[in-house]
Amino acid sequence: MTRPNLTLYLAAPRGFCAGVDRAIKIVEMALQKWGAPVYVRHEIVHNKYVVDGLRAQGAVFVEELDDCPDDRPVIFSAHGVPKSVPATAEARNMVYVDATCPLVSKVHIEAERHHQNGLQMVMIGHAGHPETLGTMGQLPEGEVLLVETPADVETLTVRDPSRLAYITQTTLSVDDTAEIVAALQARFPAIVGPHKEDICYATTNRQAAVKEIAPRIDALLVIGAPNSSNSRRLVEVGRAAGCAYAQLVQRAADIDWRALEGARAVGLTAGASAPEVLVNEVIDAFAQRFDLRQELVETAVERVEFKVPRVLRTGA
Repeated sequence: MTRPNLTLYLAAPRGFCAGVDRAIKIVEMALQKWGAPVYVRHEIVHNKYVVDGLRAQGAVFVEELDDCPDDRPVIFSAHGVPKSVPATAEARNMVYVDATCPLVSKVHIEAERHHQNGLQMVMIGHAGHPETLGTMGQLPEGEVLLVETPADVETLTVRDPSRLAYITQTTLSVDDTAEIVAALQARFPAIVGPHKEDICYATTNRQAAVKEIAPRIDALLVIGAPNSSNSRRLVEVGRAAGCAYAQLVQRAADIDWRALEGARAVGLTAGASAPEVLVNEVIDAFAQRFDLRQELVETAVERVEFKVPRVLRTGA
């Protein structure tokens, strides 16, 4: 039986960003330095395959510091933590390593600086997401107000409309965030924005690549975890850019092949915490079912690298 023809458009950049790469390295190097177990507060990155791989090496994932013993190292996830977490770790004399992505730390520093200048913060983000909780936890209660939609801006109660600044979660949809920023600026003309866009380069680049392939495809597959903000945004961006069908899958076994029946062109990308091994697994699954032609669509080249903390470097 002849297999149907299909073109698979591979978006680039896709998959691991520098912050995720650094966070995973931190756990692996901590295991080498101190041996197992090493505790990790929250999933180091939002990807089951990555977390399971580190767990097999001796990492123990917990939700709170209360679940960690005092005498084993603990790592804080790439999403960042409220200030109270390292303060508690220090009070317990714990060895801890902060794997917060440097681009998330940049937002934390920005919030702190605005606070010192007497400004109240508005954060554009998703309620309950660990990055949002970590960023809001940098400042005292009530100093950071959360908005998720332009409608939230209309009902916002602020201390002083002339003394405001906004920050954003780093993994949001660029277009959705622009709408919320416009609503903030319309209602609070004096609001101060970040010196440089808070949405990180990796999120922006991955969304741009999806926009580029969306008009050419019948369906889009995004490899990523259901709790990964940047992966879920890629699905939304694909739909908004004209791709009628977009599916979030953790790996090849999750693909709904029936939904792809009749498709002749499919786009494939991966969220910033999804490893390339899962992309290759999906490509192989397509190759088994279709007479496959692959086309790379590259919209940017990423050369960003972040150093791991000094405590983990040899001789430190």
